Amino acid sequence: MEYYIRTEADVKIFVHDINPGGKTTILFIHGWPLSHRAYEYQFNKLPAMGFRCIGMDTRGFGKSGKPHTGYSYNRIADDIRGVVHALDLKNFVLAGHSMGGAAAIRYISRYNGYGVSKLALFGAAAPSLTMRPGFPYGHPKEDITQIIESSLKDRLQMLRDTAPMFFSKPITQPQSDWFFLMGFEASGIATAACAVTFRDEALFNDLDKIRVPTLILHGIHDQVCLFPLAEVMHQSIRNSVLIPFENSGHGLFYEEQDKFNSELARFIGQV
Repeated sequence: MEYYIRTEADVKIFVHDINPGGKTTILFIHGWPLSHRAYEYQFNKLPAMGFRCIGMDTRGFGKSGKPHTGYSYNRIADDIRGVVHALDLKNFVLAGHSMGGAAAIRYISRYNGYGVSKLALFGAAAPSLTMRPGFPYGHPKEDITQIIESSLKDRLQMLRDTAPMFFSKPITQPQSDWFFLMGFEASGIATAACAVTFRDEALFNDLDKIRVPTLILHGIHDQVCLFPLAEVMHQSIRNSVLIPFENSGHGLFYEEQDKFNSELARFIGQV
């Protein structure tokens, strides 16, 4: 099923709902600059295991509305809340990749974990994608600023340049095209504005507010959200489990599909 959910007067969020009769619901939040289609190889397998899989395109990306403003973690968390309310989701698993992982964490913090039974984070951009005083594990702020400037000057070239960073090994042209076409669907403003968000916002205080069992899956070769971020999250989130992916970079759900799907299913408890 596919439908749109209005979360603001002028913004509709696109939702792809697979196996609505599944016993356990997973709400997937994609990363920058992708869409729900990034989870294609989870949507191919997990519904057959009994899961209801919901993929939403965050504002500015995929098929969702593309307003000029509203790309903070708070606003994205508010959109997630709008989807949760519209679909009347209860006891669901909230799952997020990269910036989507950061948005999932902010949702937990901002809404006291409303409706969430478990949290799953994949290469999450938390607690900070950039280096800060006392926190040397991210990227220099200047590197993210360069991505922002490239997005505004030549977004298509930026997407081509970014694709290889997503994977741990050299990629084929079809892989590059797959990544590029998802990013191509996004709004240019959203692409740049979200990069400003993950450059400037941090989630150190949010981690302490997570009270649900949390699974952290992270590629050890991740060049986007470096592996030490996963270790910091594991140390900061009570009742969390960290599973390193030895043969993956940032796109672990693509590079190690079988391991990814089985670990996620095992965590949720249906296999």
